[in-house]
Amino acid sequence: MSKVLEFLLRGERLSTAEMAEVLRVAPAEVEREYERLQEEGILLGWMPVLHPDRLGEQRVSAVIELKISPEREGGFDRVAQRVSSFPEVQTCYLMSGAYDLLVVVRGATLHEVARFVSEKLATLGGVLSTATHFLLRPYKEQGHLLLTGEDSLDKPAVSP
Repeated sequence: MSKVLEFLLRGERLSTAEMAEVLRVAPAEVEREYERLQEEGILLGWMPVLHPDRLGEQRVSAVIELKISPEREGGFDRVAQRVSSFPEVQTCYLMSGAYDLLVVVRGATLHEVARFVSEKLATLGGVLSTATHFLLRPYKEQGHLLLTGEDSLDKPAVSP
């Protein structure tokens, strides 16, 4: 794995010049490595980690378990590609175990996400069943703890 990619995966927030200085290479070499990683499809994009409670806007996330019927000569891939093509779908994984696809969906409201699941996901050809789990509170995102001393832990009152 390249040193540039290692820095990026650790979440280092360094400019190209700073990274070049740390790696003891020319900034142009870091830029070439960025370009190579993008051209080879290794580096697909940049995604910040946001604290959802501090954003100021409400969003609802749900994890959906899908049981699907694999297609002849396409296996699970064709159904997974159709599921992944919806803009509401943030993440889609093929899983082993009790269900086949794990899908993360985001929407403005619980109702919007529920409607998406019932009208779009559940009605897709090859989908046998869905189980939706709404995310209530995040504690850690992409390796970053979201609760700090300032955050209310909503601890229940302790009685003597």
